Amino acid sequence: MPRYARSERLALADLFLAVGPDAPTLNEGWTTRDLAAHLIVRERRPDAGAGIVLPPLAGYAERVRRRIAARDWAALVGQVRRPPLWSPLSNPLVDEAANLMEFFIHHEDVRRAVPDWQPRELPAGLTAGLWRRVGPVARLALRRFPARVLIEAPGHGEVGSGRGGEQLRVVGDPGELLLFLSGRQPAARVHLDGPPAVAERLRTAALGF
Repeated sequence: MPRYARSERLALADLFLAVGPDAPTLNEGWTTRDLAAHLIVRERRPDAGAGIVLPPLAGYAERVRRRIAARDWAALVGQVRRPPLWSPLSNPLVDEAANLMEFFIHHEDVRRAVPDWQPRELPAGLTAGLWRRVGPVARLALRRFPARVLIEAPGHGEVGSGRGGEQLRVVGDPGELLLFLSGRQPAARVHLDGPPAVAERLRTAALGF
């Protein structure tokens, strides 16, 4: 069975080396060095990694991330490329579930932060794996949005979320939908169909999970 989380990880590590530590990313204020350090904290520092999702620990997580970011660039990329087997987020039993979306999105964070980027043609298996994650992400990211939002990937299906009221449809490939729902709306190639004011509100909403 293809391991798309691993292939996205390796592709991102290769791209890190190609563009260097100071290249831009779609993560506001972060260079590739910052992004690499984030990935290392997430997998190798469970004491600090909790701060990625728990606001009371965010300050500690950021201090640890900055210390890691100061290390040698090649060493940082090597740690991203070769995750620890003991980690609850990167051991072989959970790698695909825990890391497919994470590494796909961050791979695109680097690819799409430069002018003239072009979308990739993704393997069917990768696209299917990304689609399986769209529903849970949509329900979480849009749970408070003041409209009924239908998320559609032609050939894959449709999921709904939002608080109801006016209806808006977002159409795109699964990977594009995940980028949109993760707060990267300007870089996601999707089509919005619905009331213009509602569509504009969604395009500029602080989405994420």
